Amino acid sequence: MTGKTLTRMDLSEAVFREVGLSRNECAQLVESVLTRISDALVAGETVKISSFGTFSVRDKTSRMGRNPKTGEEVPISPRRVLSFRPSHLMKDRVAAGNKG
Repeated sequence: MTGKTLTRMDLSEAVFREVGLSRNECAQLVESVLTRISDALVAGETVKISSFGTFSVRDKTSRMGRNPKTGEEVPISPRRVLSFRPSHLMKDRVAAGNKG
């Protein structure tokens, strides 16, 4: 593992090299796509990107948890959580990268 992080800037630069729009247009395009995905998730929609994976939001109910240091029981409030399920193609691609 290299520890490198892919950023918005990296994405817009990749779009710039592939598509040939201006850097500013590419940055706006990436921002627009990310905003649309975020808005859909906030609205409770599922976002499925073919050959990549599915993002979804699910509700978790309240439950009792335990503080690992003190052992004291503490209530955990209900909340919405984001989950990602990679496609089989993405799983295979990542697994192939682990070889060698």
